[in-house]
Amino acid sequence: MQSPQPFRILTVCTGNICRSPVAERLLQAGLNQVSPGSFEVRSAGTRAMVGEPIQPLSAQIISTFRGTPEDFAARQLNQKILRETDLVLAMTSKHRGEVLQLDASLLKRTFTVREFARMLAVLETRDDAPATGDIVDFWRALPARAASVRHLALPSDPADNDVVDPYRRAEEVYHQMEDQLAPAILGILRFARLTAPAS
Repeated sequence: MQSPQPFRILTVCTGNICRSPVAERLLQAGLNQVSPGSFEVRSAGTRAMVGEPIQPLSAQIISTFRGTPEDFAARQLNQKILRETDLVLAMTSKHRGEVLQLDASLLKRTFTVREFARMLAVLETRDDAPATGDIVDFWRALPARAASVRHLALPSDPADNDVVDPYRRAEEVYHQMEDQLAPAILGILRFARLTAPAS
C-alpha cells in the first residue's frame, strides 16, 4: 500500500533557472520510473529569478536525459517551502548553509547533491537495504542514515561537493555543470532502484 503523502525532495541553487531545475526534472523522471507517485521533486532559488523559465541550455540537458523542461517557473526559497520538504539537495555548500540559516532543523536532511550521492554509495556497500516495506517510509529514514556516514564520504577537495554555476557563461560551463551533476543524479537513482521493494 502506497503512502498517501509522497517523499518530498527540494533541489536548491541561486536563480532556480540553471542547476536546480535540471536536478529537479531528472530526479523526478527517474524516481517516477522506480515508484510512480512515491516522490515529489521541486526546486527553488536562494535569489530566484521568480517566474523565469529554465535556461535553454539547461532545458536541452533535461531533454537529453529524457526529462521534461516545460511548464516551469522559478520560485524563491522560503521557510514555507522548507517546512514542506523531507530532503534538501543543494547545488553548493554555500546553498546548503543558506538553507540552514532559514531552517536549522533541517541540518540532518540537507546535503549538497554530490555529497548525498557519495553517502548513498557508502550505504550501498553496507547491504542493509530493504527488499520489502514502504518505499516512502524507507526514504523518510534515509537522510538520517546518510548523515551518519558523512565522515566516510568526504571529498579530497571540498569543491567536489559543488556544482558549477553556468548562468551567463559559455556553453562549455553548462557541459561542466552536466558532468558534475549527472553522475550524482544517476547515483541517487541507482540507489533508489536497488532499494525499491520488490513489486
